[in-house]
Amino acid sequence: MASDYAGGFADLVAATASKYGTRELRIGASIAQLSHAARLWSPVVGAVLTHGVIPDLTRLDRADADARLRLPTLAGWRAGTEEQVTALLYDMVVRGHLEPFARGLRVKVASGLLYGNAASAVAEAGRAVASARPELAVSATRLVNRLLAMGGLAGKGSLTSPELAFRRTTCCLYYRVPDGDKCGDCALLDT
Repeated sequence: MASDYAGGFADLVAATASKYGTRELRIGASIAQLSHAARLWSPVVGAVLTHGVIPDLTRLDRADADARLRLPTLAGWRAGTEEQVTALLYDMVVRGHLEPFARGLRVKVASGLLYGNAASAVAEAGRAVASARPELAVSATRLVNRLLAMGGLAGKGSLTSPELAFRRTTCCLYYRVPDGDKCGDCALLDT
């Protein structure tokens, strides 16, 4: 992933902008980064909540030339205390992947927007686990809330219901694509 991050995912950003019919590469970058964040958070949050295992994403690869990701070797750790899990997940996903992604972008996108995308993606990962496994809803809520209080994710949104509904404090710019609309968690819904 290091070379993809250093290259700013330029191919994926351009392909995303084209797919959504916009010439604004920052919109393509935002949507691509949100998708990437979801692909990182979902399996990690799912594995830790359902199996008590944290997958090791340090050797993560991009599958071919699209957005899919793969782990060439399955490795990881048993989950420790809540504090240890939260710190490890934040370091692995945000510092290890999403911040390098942001640093490599060739187009200017506000860092708050990108952290907001990461916050939205982790909330959605927790919501998906809680929806599929209602007995894990309390654990999912605790994990998501702890992550939303860390580093760049802090202040980018909050859970608004026991079903892990989320409201952002930033916007992903999706409403700016042709036929786009405001997302369900968008900060602009009340404006």
